[in-house]
Amino acid sequence: MSINSPVPDYELEDTIELTTAEQVRAISDPLRTTILGLLHERAATVTELATAVKRPKSTVAHHVKVLADAGILRVVRTRRVRAIDERYYGRAARMFYHSLGRRTGDDPFPPDFNDFEVAAQESKGAYDAGRLRAFIRHARIPAERAAEFWERVDPIIHEFDKLPRSGDTTYGFAVGLYPILDYPTLPPAAGEED
Repeated sequence: MSINSPVPDYELEDTIELTTAEQVRAISDPLRTTILGLLHERAATVTELATAVKRPKSTVAHHVKVLADAGILRVVRTRRVRAIDERYYGRAARMFYHSLGRRTGDDPFPPDFNDFEVAAQESKGAYDAGRLRAFIRHARIPAERAAEFWERVDPIIHEFDKLPRSGDTTYGFAVGLYPILDYPTLPPAAGEED
């Protein structure tokens, strides 16, 4: 793939809000998120996906069907191969999101998977090899400032998501902003007490 090739090789929405529990459940499976990640590069058939993830074609077909039924994947083109139409699947959007704590009707959203748990598992090899770049910082700030900060980070996430797939190594990029309800707080400094 050329370094300047559009990523992926089919048209898709930039973002789609997940509005049903079925959609959240669909993307909450590690194999399905891997499939979605692969489809960031280009459209692929079930056979190609099964080869990439080293799983039986029937297993991958089941997971592709779950994602397609939830509106997360769609057929982006077909190709005729020996009297059979081979389907190429692509993502419906570059990025999927859902509002925190949002509920739809009587069907509550299931808990989404923890991206940091996934990142911790994925990054172990890089950590062991001394190739992990990471940091964690804490700041006691108002919720409004946290929201403003996240609005500044969001474009960087989208930029990373749109990078052409041209290298030999896949990199993970994990970012988050979360409240820590039990983080210790220093007492007021001497002379600052009310």
